[in-house]
Amino acid sequence: MQRYLVGGAVRDRLLGLDGSDRDWVVIGETMDSMRARGFRQVGRDFPVFLHPETGEEYALARIERKIARGHQGFCFDFHQNITLEEDLIRRDLTINAMAEDENGQLIDPYGGSADIQAKILRHVSPAFSEDPLRVLRLMRFWARFAHLGFTIAPETLQLCGEMARSGELQTLTAERVWQECEKALKAPNPECFLMGLAQIHALNVLFGATQPSARQLAAMNQRLMNTPTLEAHQRLARCLWHEKDLIAALKKQMPLPQKYHYWLDLVARYGELLQNWQHISGEQRWAILKACGGLRAAGDVFALAQTCGVDEALQTQITAAQEKVNSVQANDVQKAGFSGAALGAELKRRQIVLLTD
Repeated sequence: MQRYLVGGAVRDRLLGLDGSDRDWVVIGETMDSMRARGFRQVGRDFPVFLHPETGEEYALARIERKIARGHQGFCFDFHQNITLEEDLIRRDLTINAMAEDENGQLIDPYGGSADIQAKILRHVSPAFSEDPLRVLRLMRFWARFAHLGFTIAPETLQLCGEMARSGELQTLTAERVWQECEKALKAPNPECFLMGLAQIHALNVLFGATQPSARQLAAMNQRLMNTPTLEAHQRLARCLWHEKDLIAALKKQMPLPQKYHYWLDLVARYGELLQNWQHISGEQRWAILKACGGLRAAGDVFALAQTCGVDEALQTQITAAQEKVNSVQANDVQKAGFSGAALGAELKRRQIVLLTD
């Protein structure tokens, strides 16, 4: 079998990174011959197979032709005579359009290794503009590799702007847009995803008709920077802190998982109060702990403090106060003669007393 390692595994090896799955392109085979070799087909009509032992993906070399608008408006040809170079030219970026043979020899017809050296994200061919999803993938790759010094080639950014103006991005489903957005939120520099879309005037894919102002964008970018310890849902909540109109627009536009709804609401409602912990009332402190699930257990209080940039000294104070509250047991209140609604009210009163300086 004539096979070549392609895509992220080749790119990441040249970057000195670990972790990419190994994907292969196969030349000179057919769907029947792959099945005869014991490979398991993924999807009924698509030429991608799983190796019977390793589970790695093997795809027949293919070319594609645009036949309709949108991300899925393509037909594919995967006959036996398609070459490796023809397969690689259909890929999005030069750094993703390299291959290695079984001896580890690099095959790089479109300058991917040179662009890795120059730290440039560049489209392989004009066919980039045929798939609107590639705009989001590009911005996600920028978010992923910006910490290594990568930037987007000016001609690629210009092409993305033309695609945004054409309306092609509006053909993407909200689910597909959110998938790319969530991946970007997990990258080292999620602010680059936001900045990139802003530069090509494509933030409407996230926020619909509600467009962030220059002031809002600057603040959102600043809040996203230097957040390596935060989870994706915390990053999004921090990014949109104080931006109620954008939160509402994003919730309307994107199919956000419940965890994201919870964190957007939690930070918007209690973030500023938490930052002012030393100056708020016992009742307000109790409300924060209740919202975070922190009255009887750890809850999300510490994570909220991290999200809102609370310093370590204040985090220590909040943790100590929470431990006091957690020490109040309903059984003790019940033994004092309280029951029903009165028990709950007395439990709350005792907790608030402990939270009041």
